[in-house]
This record gives sequence, structure tokens and C-alpha cells, in this order.
Amino acid sequence: MSLDSKIPSGPLEKKWDDYKSHIKLVNPANKRKYTVIVIGTGLAGGSASATLAELGYNVKTFCFQDSPRRAHSIAAQGGINAAKNYQNDGDSVYRLFYDTIKGGDFRAREANVYRLAQVSANIIDQCVAQGVPFAREYGGHLDNRSFGGAQVSRTFYAKGQTGQQLLLGAYSALSRQIGLGNVKMYPITEMLDLVVIDGHAKGVVIRDLVTGQVSVHSADAVVLASGGYGNVFYLSTNAKGSNVTATFRAYKKGAFFANPCYTQIHPTCIPVSGDHQSKLTLMSESLRNDGRIWVPKKQGDTRNPADIPESERDYYLERKYPSYGNLCPRDIASRSAKEVCDAGFGVGPGGQGVYLDFSSAIKRLGEHTIAERYGNLFQMYEQITGENPYKVPMRIYPAVHYTMGGLWVDYNLMSNLPGLFVIGEANFSDHGANRLGASALMQGLADGYFVLPYTIGNYLAEVGFGKTPSTDHAEFKKAETDANSQINKLLSIKGKRTVDSFHKELGKIMWNNCGMARDDKSLKEALVKIPQIREEFWQNVNVPGSGLELNQSLEKAGRVADFLEFGELLCLDALTREESCGGHFRTEHQMDDGEAKRDDEKFCHATAWEWKGVGAKPTEHREKLEFENIKLATRSYK
Repeated sequence: MSLDSKIPSGPLEKKWDDYKSHIKLVNPANKRKYTVIVIGTGLAGGSASATLAELGYNVKTFCFQDSPRRAHSIAAQGGINAAKNYQNDGDSVYRLFYDTIKGGDFRAREANVYRLAQVSANIIDQCVAQGVPFAREYGGHLDNRSFGGAQVSRTFYAKGQTGQQLLLGAYSALSRQIGLGNVKMYPITEMLDLVVIDGHAKGVVIRDLVTGQVSVHSADAVVLASGGYGNVFYLSTNAKGSNVTATFRAYKKGAFFANPCYTQIHPTCIPVSGDHQSKLTLMSESLRNDGRIWVPKKQGDTRNPADIPESERDYYLERKYPSYGNLCPRDIASRSAKEVCDAGFGVGPGGQGVYLDFSSAIKRLGEHTIAERYGNLFQMYEQITGENPYKVPMRIYPAVHYTMGGLWVDYNLMSNLPGLFVIGEANFSDHGANRLGASALMQGLADGYFVLPYTIGNYLAEVGFGKTPSTDHAEFKKAETDANSQINKLLSIKGKRTVDSFHKELGKIMWNNCGMARDDKSLKEALVKIPQIREEFWQNVNVPGSGLELNQSLEKAGRVADFLEFGELLCLDALTREESCGGHFRTEHQMDDGEAKRDDEKFCHATAWEWKGVGAKPTEHREKLEFENIKLATRSYK
């Protein structure tokens, strides 16, 4: 099946404006007759909820945190991209568009990426108006810094807490709408299922995580803004609550899941310190502006880094990629770190680390300037490791961070299921096989503030008002019954193993067999082992407590059950894509110099999977990627 992306006709730079000029509109007086459900309150969900309510729609918003402002977007550190060219260094909408397509290794849809670049400048104006305290230069203008994969400075930032400040801006807009009664907020709730009626998404099944009560909610459209699936690897930089459940259960109701093998490994994380850890800590990519990455030239060199002279240091990114140096894209920097550590040049416990050294920048700019730029990040590093990064280099190593795959959506951000819209990290649309740093915040806010409010209106105008189904409909009753049945099944097993033990076992297989490097043998091995773990899970997991109470073990059990099915899909997608591109690195497909080797003839497409049942092979659908404005080329940062 060939997927219709519904890309508007006409020149690339005019598609979005022409689209907005010709879509169907909902009369302002009629907007209050529609109800929209939004799952998630991060930058994408929070901005979408606030904007849709501001337009006049009735909005129901759900999040599993105790407050919308605790969404995982708050953890983003380094910045948000926008093509404003404040530095007068040659940036433009086209250059941001090109850098994003190239950074994603030519595996993203041109039209969506260009639209993202177009609206990026509007995001900054919106956030400044909300009071987001972006860093400013001495003269008062907004400051910019560089991020990987770009040769211009286009990243706006608020020290190392940009995500937090942007989320507070969206939260303030959302809170206003909650206060006005236009948004009904449901915190500490989790989506358990999607309700589909006559082929359209019309509601959700929700569990109150405090009381355990399961309820159903109907709407004219459903928006998923539930984030990514990086925690399928167990150890990642994601919050422990981040999960795949909302998107995966939509997948099981007919929504296609696209490119799940495109997972991003971030090069700048604090190394693993032991089996006791439940998550990893990210150190912002912005640190690579002033920090230089190196390892000793001598294998197994355990000397104090200050005692290793310059002549005995290998600044390997500067050596391999002189044009971009330490600011090469994340996938390249991560693989390079793994290579030097695997070759015996790594530092720290187990040799699983490389140095991120600020001594040159401190000498050149002074400690005060470095503290102004990265102070809270340095404090966080010292609190976790007990080492002062102003005095000794940070030690970093790659870790799972972001997921470029997600539910398939067309140009309207609507999945193949009519009425189901997917925004932010939950969809697949903008980043191809590798996301450039500072582009996640950009996409989340672009989708929520500036894209979805247009495209969802076009759908609702076509559907018409007065058609919101009653929750007495048979499909709601069935979905509620099925959700309760799974809860009861998990509680009734009474096995001997904890939920976390299964999650850890799955995570090790995912990391070892489908992590920074994959090959035919490792993926086939994973596809044998994962079903075995899943079978034992449903026979031997122990979920204490009951369903009608606050029960975090039950919450985790449902999410891990989904990870055990989703992990198999991820590995199948990786096995099927016999090429290397971006974060998907198949060792059989690499250049002589170790760079990724794409196969544009066979794999210049997005793969979207259709669920066929547990243990059954899903059906593969493809969307051919057409490059009319950019020439396909071997990605080079040298």
C-alpha cells in the first residue's frame, strides 16, 4: 500500500501559505460545538491545548503527571532553533530546512520540514511575548549559540533550562484557558485505549491513577502528544514515566507506526555508573560549543587528564570532521565515541567514557562567562559525579535520548486513522533518521501553536458538528471492558518476578542487539528472545495491590507489556531496513571510512507498519520520499 501524504501542490516555499488560504474553516460561533481530546501536556500538547481553546474549541486534556508543567519537555536543556539570522551569519529558512533534511540523512519529508523552518521564527516571538527569559546579548538582543549539524548560530536558549522556561510559557497559556473553563484538565490520568467508530477516532479510555477508576471520554477528534518511546531500552535520558502506551495502543487500533528503528543516541550523557541506575542524565549538546572532546592517544591511559599533554590527546571529532569539529551531528558523535572506547582509548570506570574539556574555553573567556552560559549544567554534573567540571573535564558517553520514529501522519499531522492527530515526538514526520539538536522543542511548539490549529479545523469542518458520539456507544463499552480485562489479567498472574526485572532484561537486549550498531545476526537474535521474555512476563510477573487504588506497579506493568510488543516491532523495522542512515547504523552497510552507507534506490521511503496481532508479522506500507528541491547526496561533515 502506498501512503498518501497529502502534500499540497505548488512551489515548496508557498505550499503552507497556499494551503492555509484554501482549507475549510469552522465558524467562530461553531467552534464551541466541537470537543477535542489532547493526550499529553508537554510543549506539543500544552501549546496545542492552549491554542485550540483560545480559538474556541472545547478541550479535554489528560496527563499522567500531577501537573501539566511536569511533562518531560521540562528536562530539555540546550535551546530551540529558529531561522531568524540574528547573528547575520548567513542563516535563512532554506538553510534551516536543508540542515534538517541533511541532518536526518535524507529520510524526512521535504514539505513538512520546510514548513517547520518557516514557522520557527514565529515561535520565538510567541515565547518572548509569554515572558520566556531567553538569554540576551549585552545590547539587549536575543542571543544565539550553535548546535550540531549547523554552521550558523540559530539556537535560542535560557542557560541550560530552555525546556523548562518554554514549558512554563505554554503552561501559563494553558492555565489561562483552564481558568476560563475552555480546557478541562485531567492530571494523574493515563490513556489505556483509543476508541474508533466507523473508522474515525472518537474518544479514549482513561484510568485515574489515584483511584484506579476507568472511564471513557468522547470527542470529535483526538490529539496524541505523548512523547517518544526511548524507555524501551530501559536506560535512557527520558523520565521514568515516559512510555509508548498511548501511541502503541492507537497502533493496535489501526494507526500505522512509522520508522520505529530510528532512535537517537545522544553523545553527551553522564556514563552509566552501575546496575542500580534506573535512568541516565543528559548533559546538553550546547556544551559542545565550548567543550572539546578528546581521549588519550595511549590505550588504557589512567593518568589524571591534567597530566596528559596536548601532544598526547586525540581530539578525534576535530580530527575526523574538521569543518564541524565538536558540533558534528549526534549520531556521528555517538558512534565516534563508541569507536574510540571499543578500541581501548576510553576513560573512567570500564573505559566507557570520553572527556568533555572546558579548560581552553575557561582560559580564553574566563570562568564567569562559562558559568553564565552553562552554570546550572555544571552544578548538575558536580552534584551527580562529585567532580568539579571547572577544574577537571566532564566524562561523557552516548545514551538513548530521542525517537524520530512514531505514528505515521500526513501533511495535516493526521494519522491514517481519520480524526487521530499526532504531534511532537509522538509522530514521525520531521526529523528523518536523526534529529538535530534544539529541533525537538522547535517541532513541538510548531505543531501545537502554528500547524495543528489549522489542520484540525479543516478536518472538523469536513466532519461537521453535532456528531460527537455518546459514551453509551457499543465501541466505548467494548474498549472499557477490554481495558479492565487487561488490568485484571495483570493483577491475577501472581508470579515471582518484578515488572522492573522484565523491563531491564528487555532493555539489555534492545541496547546490545539494536543500540548504536545493529546487524542481521543481532536483530534476528533479538526477535527470538523478545517473544520469550514476553511469554514469561504473562506467566510470571508479580503485580501487587489492586486496580482500585494508586498502584505504580500496575502502571509500570501495562507500559512494560506494551514495550515487550513494541520492542519486537522496532527490531523488525531495523532488520527490514538494510541500509545505514542517521541513527540507524547497520554494520554490514558502511563506507570504507566507517560512515553510514545509505541505499537510496531501495530505501528512500518511510516504512509504516500495520498491526496484525500479537506475535503476527505486521503489514509493511511505504511512503516514497520525493526530493524535488534538494539533491540526494552522501552526507558529509568533513
